[in-house]
Amino acid sequence: MSLAPGPDLIAIPGPSPVPARVLNAAHRASPDIYADDLAQVNLQVMAQLKRLAGTRANLAPYIGNGHAGWEAASANMFAPGDLALVLTSGHFGRSWAEMTEGLGVTVERLDFGALAPDPARLAARLAQDPQGRIRAVMVCQTDTASATLADIRAIRAAMGDHPALLVVDAIASLGCAPMRMDDWGVDVLIAASQKGLMCPPGTVFVWFSDRAAARGRTSLTSPWWDWHLRAGSDALWRWWGGTPPVQQIFALSEALTMILDEEGLEATWARHDRLARATWAAVDAWSVGGGIRLSVADPAARACSVTAVTLPGADALRAWVTRECGVTLGVGLGAPDPSGALRIAHMGHTNAGVLLGTLGAIEAGLTALGIPHGTGALEAAAASIARSAGTAVGGRH
Repeated sequence: MSLAPGPDLIAIPGPSPVPARVLNAAHRASPDIYADDLAQVNLQVMAQLKRLAGTRANLAPYIGNGHAGWEAASANMFAPGDLALVLTSGHFGRSWAEMTEGLGVTVERLDFGALAPDPARLAARLAQDPQGRIRAVMVCQTDTASATLADIRAIRAAMGDHPALLVVDAIASLGCAPMRMDDWGVDVLIAASQKGLMCPPGTVFVWFSDRAAARGRTSLTSPWWDWHLRAGSDALWRWWGGTPPVQQIFALSEALTMILDEEGLEATWARHDRLARATWAAVDAWSVGGGIRLSVADPAARACSVTAVTLPGADALRAWVTRECGVTLGVGLGAPDPSGALRIAHMGHTNAGVLLGTLGAIEAGLTALGIPHGTGALEAAAASIARSAGTAVGGRH
């Protein structure tokens, strides 16, 4: 007899769980989209999104997913034949590079496997480009597949006075890990609604500096992608390129209020960091005497929103915890052997109770399936949470 009936527990790295308050805020009939009330809520959301990113820069919202954000940014930054340097640390960095190539941009990759980007390698490559042919350096702050965390400040420092734009995909990190766009010198930032922002999928955001805006339009900049037409508009339809995503605007307003004004942004970062460390403590305990291990060895290079785990029999384990416990874990996307890897998400609307329940379900599955593992994982996670209570402020980087 399965113990799965009851609330589903979703521990995949996006779309992440949506708070009931956010669903309720969205659950309404569409108002008059030409009236001022909705336009004012939209302006409030745009201001909240700038606070979330730590910027006073320009902001262009789009209806779409993270891939749409990639294309929106590229369509405004590049002309066909321009050279982009992409720092890849996993599946999503490589996918971003492929999409950019598909637009006719010349893409050079600095590939780090499943490791965080090395700023020294970047500095060495840029030193070989005194003419400034490289138009942009592109990097995922967190690659959702490999669960790496790039040190954005160190990457910016490694760029020195090279004229390339620094472009950061923060889709799996914004609202979970620190991001200070202006202070860190990020020129273009991309994020979406369905992960740390605790909203349904369907909207994506591109923040861009005045330096990026000064590049002007290219042959890739269609009216739909043109960020100049959207940013700072005094007309609601201009912000969204047509009919606005009404229910999503109300959802974002509620979710961002929860993050920024109720929990507080630094407390939100600290919560994610503490939950990540508790997860690592559990996996470290399981790793004793078996083939289980954290995919990212260096704690400083691990994401705080998702943990990637190498685990023999991962596919069978994921199926067992879903069937028997009602818990859904992330697939081993981009791993050398996807059937022997999984991901545990701890992003957005989640807490210690949810995480300990997830880890408990995994422990039960390991035992039921006879997968070799060490003992004391739940105790290690609980001890990590206890030790960090009242001490964590602001997360890492």
